[in-house]
Formats: sequence, structure tokens, C-alpha cells
Amino acid sequence: MPKVSPLIERAGAWLLRSGIQDRNGGVARYYRSDLQKNAAISNEITGYFVSTLAFLYQRTGVEEYRQGALQAAGFLVNSAWDKEHSIFPFEYPPNGLAYFFDCGIIVRGLLAAWRLGGGEAFLTAAVLGGRAMLGDFGAGKDTPPIISLPEKKVLPYQPRWSAMPGCYQLKSALAWHDLAQATGDVEFQQAYENSLAHALGSAEAFLPGAPERDKVMDRLHPFCYFLEGLLPAVHRPACAAVYRAGLERVAEHLRDIESEFVRSDVYAQLLRARLYGHAFGIAPLNEAVAAQEAAQIAKFQLISTDPRIDGGFGFGRKCGEQLPFVNPASTAFCLQALALWTDYRSGLLKPSIEAMI
Repeated sequence: MPKVSPLIERAGAWLLRSGIQDRNGGVARYYRSDLQKNAAISNEITGYFVSTLAFLYQRTGVEEYRQGALQAAGFLVNSAWDKEHSIFPFEYPPNGLAYFFDCGIIVRGLLAAWRLGGGEAFLTAAVLGGRAMLGDFGAGKDTPPIISLPEKKVLPYQPRWSAMPGCYQLKSALAWHDLAQATGDVEFQQAYENSLAHALGSAEAFLPGAPERDKVMDRLHPFCYFLEGLLPAVHRPACAAVYRAGLERVAEHLRDIESEFVRSDVYAQLLRARLYGHAFGIAPLNEAVAAQEAAQIAKFQLISTDPRIDGGFGFGRKCGEQLPFVNPASTAFCLQALALWTDYRSGLLKPSIEAMI
């Protein structure tokens, strides 16, 4: 079994014991350390939480991780899913919105719970979620990012990346690829292929995408989503070339802006993408650069006497000052990137698409 560092153990302890997961199984979007308050429960973040604890359980065999993952997945099936309208709303309780991106993350979390032996109910729920994505959002050019509930009308696009269609949506479409692998349903695979074609066509224009440097940093995060969604196709030479170029584009912008504003998830997603690219034989790893990125990621792990903070990863820094968000998604990306870096250094790196958070 791969080595687990104290850093990753502390991150896992924060996920389980900080209170970021509600008693009902749902997970807050973040903890505000300045306000000493959790944000609302996010169904998307709960999906990430399931995938993260599944990853930790597979590495450690610690039953507490498995039980936490299944509790969160149970919340998604029994509480988050809107049975009347067959969709996963944005937040719990529902706030009248649903995001295409969130639905894909939730479906992948449910598949992770099913692979843990949680039962066929999780696979059934994942299939329902995947079909709802097809019916409500479609799989093609300009997939709408947000619809209103209960009428399911497309919201007008707004000038921010999460409220516009874009190549980043390929990460959500990865749910269709995973469903095709789990069920053999070719409709799901075709939906992924359609999304891939349109993502490849729009990726070049996504960066920098804004004149403001802090907004460019924000856009590096979803661009890394595009690279993650590209992984099932990187055996194709054209996709491999796009992947390699994408790594360089992210790194260039990151180095340019990091002294002013930097996000922990961008460091983590970039390192993770480098390690996947290396393992898949399409992007040779620069060990010195990867080691620097791993060191930077580790600096975002928080130390505190407060269990609501200690072991979690901060969202980011502006002008060297830590922002007051202890973030479960950032924690997930950071701990997985550092775990894969440990695997690489130990000669054990064998990442799978299904295990990618």
C-alpha cells in the first residue's frame, strides 16, 4: 500500500473531524476562519468530498474514510437529489439554481461510492444524474452552465468563467466517460466525445481571458479542469499536444502572477496534471519544477489549535496574506497532488482517471 505522510493524515483528519461535514452528510463549501462559520452546504463540494475520502480509503484501508464517503454519498442520493425535477441543485437547501459542472462532480462522487462497495443504489443514482445532465444541459456546443429551478430555463450568460460555457466543462463531461466505463452505455461515451470536440475548439481562447491579473489566476483553475477532462483522450497525438501546451500555459501565468495572488488549487492541479502526464507517457516530468510546486502546496496547509482549521488547506494568498477560507476542495486537490508526488518519488506512481478527484 502506498506511503501516507503525516501531512496527508492531518488533511484527512480535518475532512473528518473539523465540522466541515454536517451531521446530515452534506459538506460546506468552505469554513470562514475570520467569521468562525461554515458556508452553506454545497452538493458539488459534497461530491468532491466523497471522491477524496474514497481516494484516502484506497490508500490507507482506514474504515473511517470509507464510512465518511458513504455518509456523504447517502446525503447526495437521499437529500440533495430533487426527485420531483430529477436534478441535483446547486446548494442544500435548494436555492433555485443548478450547474452543469456541479452535476458531473456529483456523479463522479457517486461512482466512487459505488466502487467502494456502497451498493447498486449509488450506481443507479449516478446513471440518473448522468441522464439528467444530457436532458437538461445537453452535450454539445455552448452547453449552458446554469439553469434555473424548477422551470429549468437557461440563465443569461455573465462575464465570469463559471457563468459562461467553456473548455472547463470537459471535467464535468468526464462523468459521462466514467459512466460509459461502468455501464457500457455508448450514449454516455458519445456525450463525452461531443464535449471533447467543443472543448478543444474553445480552449485556446480561454487564457488569459481577462485583463485583470487576479482574474487570470482564477481562470487557471478551470483551465486545469480542461486538462483533467482531456485525460481519457491523451493517447491521441493531437490531444497529447494540447495537454503539453496547456501545462506550459498554466505554469507561465502562475509564475507571472503568484507574488500578487495565488490559489492553492492551481498549484495542486498543475502538479497533479504533470504527474498524470508523466504516468501516461505524454509529458516528461521536470523533477525540479515539480518539487518546487509540491513545496509550495505544502505551505498552504494550516496549523492551528482550532480543529476547524488545523490540517485543512487554505484557498489562497493575496500579497503574501492568507485568505480566510479553509476549503475542502482545495484540501482535496492538494492532498491528492502531494500523495501522487510521494508515489512518484517512491517509484509507485500509477494514477487512474477514475481516482482523480
